[in-house]
Amino acid sequence: MRQPKILTTLQTYNLKTFVSDLLAGATVAMVALPLSLAIAIASGADPAKGIVTAIVGGFLISLFGGSRVQIGGPTGAFIVVVFSVIAQYGYDGLVLATFMAGIILLVGGYFRAGNLIAFVPEAVVNGFTIGIGIIIATSQLKDFLGLSVDQEPADFLEKIPVLWEARDTFSAATLAIALVTLILIVLLRRIAPRFPGLIVAVGVGSALVAFMALPVDTLGSRFGELPSQIPWPQLPDVSPARMIELLPSAFIIAFLAGVESLLSAMVADKMIEGQHRPNAELTAQGIANIGSALFTGLPATGAIARTATNIKAGGKTPVAGLVHALVILLVMMFAAPLASYLAMPALAALLIVTAWNMTEPHKWRDYARGRKSDVLLLLLTLVLTVLVDLTVAIGAGVSIGLALRLSRRKSVETDWHAPDR
Repeated sequence: MRQPKILTTLQTYNLKTFVSDLLAGATVAMVALPLSLAIAIASGADPAKGIVTAIVGGFLISLFGGSRVQIGGPTGAFIVVVFSVIAQYGYDGLVLATFMAGIILLVGGYFRAGNLIAFVPEAVVNGFTIGIGIIIATSQLKDFLGLSVDQEPADFLEKIPVLWEARDTFSAATLAIALVTLILIVLLRRIAPRFPGLIVAVGVGSALVAFMALPVDTLGSRFGELPSQIPWPQLPDVSPARMIELLPSAFIIAFLAGVESLLSAMVADKMIEGQHRPNAELTAQGIANIGSALFTGLPATGAIARTATNIKAGGKTPVAGLVHALVILLVMMFAAPLASYLAMPALAALLIVTAWNMTEPHKWRDYARGRKSDVLLLLLTLVLTVLVDLTVAIGAGVSIGLALRLSRRKSVETDWHAPDR
């Protein structure tokens, strides 16, 4: 079934539900705003691209999606692949790859590929998620410690020596702001989990930089002032040769968008005791990524952390996701100059916390107690993600995982013996 969930929920919609959605949407917007900026910066893109993606992608995912409470936008899982595509093909290459990924997801939704999520081994998903978390955290060390690096390599093995060589440029003021922000994020999440602590923590860290005139980089000093309106839509520069060149990247973006959105929807189902429509969700991801590309945004998908925040804040229907996107648009239109005061170490602290949460450390013990083959598959995917390439990691992990599943099925069948009759 590919019917958007919003059509179902609006049949019994009322004022009480709208108030709940309105409050939840505004709350999630305050969480999504600094995250969208930080993810865009970590991806090697202009911070405004993260805001555009949250507005356009988030709105379309809620409007056409198959989940009641899914919140979409740019996510940490895309940082590695986006950074790689921009470095190799330029930002226009990323826009075209995102546009192509949207078409691939639309085709997947049409042919009901949403049900195939069950065939992706959980160990592979866990492995590349932990690997991405490690890469994100490492990428933020420069801004977290205030290191001066002329050109930071994208490759993990090359990055570490470069950061070590820059250790003499360490800034105590930068580290202090990063630690204050990080501690505030953790404390506010424990004390008031429903409160939008992320933006408060980043705001406090940035305010300290402004009021104390600390020698710390800000969003404005590095990127200039954010625009106060979204760009006009435009088609990406399409040519057959360019499309063939970017096809592998498009498939990876489509795979990540599909897997993460469906996993997020499954997590949401457990929290609200609901049932999402996987093929409607895939279709929505396709529409959202095409839309984001038309507005020169980043790849978009369902975000597990923002979806969970929406549920905890009282979100009931996709209207909360629409409100979230509209609130971010209003902030962009009327408060964009304030964003230039956001401190880079505060945003780095936010992403390091996000990276830590992505790795789900509370589940590591359960992973270690699983089948040895699953543990090895997780470790293989993790190592390949960090040291080689996300494309290789996913390809190798899924192939080996499916082979292991088939071998287990075969061993179960061969253990059976016909009874004597």
